[in-house]
Amino acid sequence: MPELPEVETVKHTLGPKITGLKFTGVKILLPKVIHSPKPDEFVEQVIDKTILNVARRGKYLLFSLAEDLVLLVHLRMTGSLVYTRPEEPQSRYTHLVFSLSDGGELRFADMRQFGRLWLAPEDSLDRLAGYKDLGVEPLGAGFTTGFLKKELKRRHIRIKPLLLDQTFIAGLGNIYTDEALHRAKINPERLASSLNYREITRLHHAVREVLQEGIAHRGTTVRDFIDGDGRAGRYQELLRVYRREGEPCGRCGRPIVRKKICGRSSYYCPACQKL
Repeated sequence: MPELPEVETVKHTLGPKITGLKFTGVKILLPKVIHSPKPDEFVEQVIDKTILNVARRGKYLLFSLAEDLVLLVHLRMTGSLVYTRPEEPQSRYTHLVFSLSDGGELRFADMRQFGRLWLAPEDSLDRLAGYKDLGVEPLGAGFTTGFLKKELKRRHIRIKPLLLDQTFIAGLGNIYTDEALHRAKINPERLASSLNYREITRLHHAVREVLQEGIAHRGTTVRDFIDGDGRAGRYQELLRVYRREGEPCGRCGRPIVRKKICGRSSYYCPACQKL
């Protein structure tokens, strides 16, 4: 699933290309990807709207449109949003095609068909299920060691599933959580409330570091991720533990292991990340 660095990369690649353009047409090939409003209303409302800004919140892309409308896109497992020219071959998994006023197209494709789009008034976003409950942005000013210390001390659950909880921290997923925990030398099964201040400080630094590195390398492409230009990311080349089962830990040389924790595969070094 695209996580914060991947969604941020899509934002960076699309923003300069489409900001200031208008949607001049919409072709819906799979209606169920439109969560709300109904497909006919979606088309009617989005046509002729100027794209004022492209932003990100957690794993959501937000396209601010004229007349105080916002187009939200969640890529989920395998979704992509790519700017291209009409003459370019269309993916068999393309479900939505926006025509743009410069003659280009914005195509939404999704092999697994889990991705969704919403069109809503800007002042209604704080009532939108899923979006309204998002937690702190890990690269924002609110994500501090003080915030982590206060929150972790009252959370008597394992640290890995807590970091994946989008109502706690918005944007983290399996890849960057495993990478951050390894850098911080914290076992994914540790109780959040058991971490001391030194470990919390290391975790805070590690979360920011891996996310910033992921963005700098245009995201991680394990299978499907592509940015707004249709290009794969490069951060997979630098991953230390994620999907490295059996390979030596870069810190101690012991083999990386994989274990299911709360239904999610977790990769870590049992020697560096002691329980």
